[in-house]
Amino acid sequence: MQAKQSKSASRPKKTIGCRVRRRVNFSVNAEPGAKVFLAGAFNNWDVTKKQMVDREGKGCFTCTCILTPGTYEYKFYIDGVWCHDIANPNFVTTPFNSLNSIIEVL
Repeated sequence: MQAKQSKSASRPKKTIGCRVRRRVNFSVNAEPGAKVFLAGAFNNWDVTKKQMVDREGKGCFTCTCILTPGTYEYKFYIDGVWCHDIANPNFVTTPFNSLNSIIEVL
């Protein structure tokens, strides 16, 4: 008895690349009840896309982003005011003479 070879077995297989993505947690302290957002190069600096949450109501705002490896600039937008991440020692000075925090995703 002869085994049948499927049509797909005779075609060369394509290697499909996979994009590595990482979960990155961000946190910042602010007044309980504040409106806190995360904005950066990963979301086109849109202050409405990533609202941070104070789950315990004690002023510790957190959120998680799924990011591909790379280096990103970011800031927090707290009650309408831009703030760099004071807990992160990595930053750059912008052309507007303010600071953007830097995160490197490996």
